[in-house]
Amino acid sequence: MSVKEVWFADDRIFIETYNGEKLSQSLKWYPRLAGATEVQRTAFRLSSIGIHWEQLDEDVSFESFRYKNE
Repeated sequence: MSVKEVWFADDRIFIETYNGEKLSQSLKWYPRLAGATEVQRTAFRLSSIGIHWEQLDEDVSFESFRYKNE
């Protein structure tokens, strides 16, 4: 999966792929991200398999966005 955008809204994390697919997950699964500041949330690095936040020691795989986890 190739992701072009990551953003946060309404207690969720969203991604958009280069083919236009939009997926999201609840932040309840990621307490470090839920409690993070906007500056911390935007300080991420994309890899071929997911998103990494160095300051928060948090990783979210792109595959996990396919799970149904309301």
